[in-house]
Amino acid sequence: MKDAVLNTGARMPMIGLGTWKSDLSTMVKVVDSAISSGYRHIDCAAVYGNECQVGQALQHSLSHSAVERQDLWITSKLWNDNQKAEHVRPACLSTLADLQLDYLDLYVIHWPIAFRHGVRSPASREDFVPRNELALKETWLAMEALQKEGLVKNIGVSNFNISHLKEIMSVASVVPSVNQVESHPYLQQRELLGFCQQQGIHMTAYSPLGSSGRSAELRSADERMILEDATIQRIAARRGASSAQVLLAWQIQRGVSVIPKSSSPTRLAENLAAALLELTEQDNSEIAAINIVQRYFSLSSWFGAESPYSLSDVWG
Repeated sequence: MKDAVLNTGARMPMIGLGTWKSDLSTMVKVVDSAISSGYRHIDCAAVYGNECQVGQALQHSLSHSAVERQDLWITSKLWNDNQKAEHVRPACLSTLADLQLDYLDLYVIHWPIAFRHGVRSPASREDFVPRNELALKETWLAMEALQKEGLVKNIGVSNFNISHLKEIMSVASVVPSVNQVESHPYLQQRELLGFCQQQGIHMTAYSPLGSSGRSAELRSADERMILEDATIQRIAARRGASSAQVLLAWQIQRGVSVIPKSSSPTRLAENLAAALLELTEQDNSEIAAINIVQRYFSLSSWFGAESPYSLSDVWG
């Protein structure tokens, strides 16, 4: 397994297992199967609502195999209603309890948007923390305190644009280790990737395969699926690989780690094998030339008339 070396010197596996929208009834089996197959990186979040099941699977693997805690990389995320400094540590402790762990390898701020404490999903304008009260700097300093305490080994962010990164770095004594964002050939994130690389921030791609399992309210009528893209399929045929493997290998070769989700043992193994696929310069040039722009997670419900935030507040 290839590793990304973070700015702390920590080594994070380049391919992880995403757990968003995973079936609770099979979550324990899927995580256990993934670890048995060779996965060592599991990506979680409090808002996914399945960290208890992930924790059960982790404990089963740790007690029934040769895998030890230090062999695993476990990531979780601070949800939007816990961004006030006084809520950061309790939120982290809750996640650790659910996952049955003493520490996280990586803890990230999930979004540069804040909800009122206790709000999981906003239903009205009052559920949001106004833009002028958003305190990302204070949240980041509270994250640094978690790292100093040893509750987390590395800290980072998710869905942050360049402006957000500059904002927290203006007060940071610890540069974010990771910025986790949506990325695939329809959303290549070249400018953001370049900035992160300049600053020593590793980029992780979520939805690297296009997230076909999203619910209907998260889909748009005219969206195109990256797995069905003609260029990707042509390269896959040329390399004797699947479209998914091409998409994952492309990210890995440009230094971006990936966290695809799957519950199928066959696809789990297929995704992991993508680390062995070497795309040619021609392959990469063809992918770079794809000029379709598609964001699968626009989260338009967060930016309507009932929200104090605009699309530009998040996506820039």
